[in-house]
Amino acid sequence: MKAPRVLVLRAPGINCERETHFAFQRAGGAPEFVHVTQLLAKPDSLFDYRVLAVPGGFAYGDDIASGRVLAQELKARLGDRVLQFLDRGGLVLGICNGFQVLVRLGLLPCTRGKLEEEVTLTHNLSNHYECRWVTLQTQKSRCVFLPAGLTVRWPAAHGEGRLVPKDDGLARVLLDEGFAALRYVDASGAPAQHYPANPNGSPNAIAGLTDRTGRVLGMMPHPDRSFLPTHMPNWRETMRQQGTMPEDGDGMVVFREMVKVARADG
Repeated sequence: MKAPRVLVLRAPGINCERETHFAFQRAGGAPEFVHVTQLLAKPDSLFDYRVLAVPGGFAYGDDIASGRVLAQELKARLGDRVLQFLDRGGLVLGICNGFQVLVRLGLLPCTRGKLEEEVTLTHNLSNHYECRWVTLQTQKSRCVFLPAGLTVRWPAAHGEGRLVPKDDGLARVLLDEGFAALRYVDASGAPAQHYPANPNGSPNAIAGLTDRTGRVLGMMPHPDRSFLPTHMPNWRETMRQQGTMPEDGDGMVVFREMVKVARADG
């Protein structure tokens, strides 16, 4: 069966594109680097792909706010083609800075199907950049490719990751209507409200969102830095206990499931 094509977006300041490319390739996809200038010059070329991935980094130096410049560029020049891409069965992934881009583009959580900002990703309550491993639990959500009930360890690396909805009503919608796809959890598995298990102070411990279609996923922690077994901080102990090297690290599930759904929707 033909490998689904994956557009891995490049832009000034993005620096996690190689990891993202390799993860999708390892999952059985056919990733390709496409610079934002190439995409915006031929916006209909987006429809040649099954997956759009916006990697992490510091797009355009995070001038104004994290992801703001790239988001505005995409919104002004790619317009509703992203929504058409979803209507045609496409999938979208945004990791860390890519998540910030999708939020500021209005693609997440997109509860009303319009490109408008409904939440913000603002400065961590610690008032500094956080670089640490966190524990996450995948939620029962709208997302069509992220299995619920998984507990995973991914590294977080961000300074503006506190997800704040525009009002209390939307905060309830995110939890009650399946938009909250990932939450930070503590050692007991309960939603983490306090630092450092919740590295940025996000209300309701939300670490990642999906949209109303379930075909978009964004998260602050990095599955692209935890998809190989040797990425995991305890890989030696795991190998000693199991007697063999695990096939994947915890982050690989995102890429494998996206490729699986993209191939099935073909």
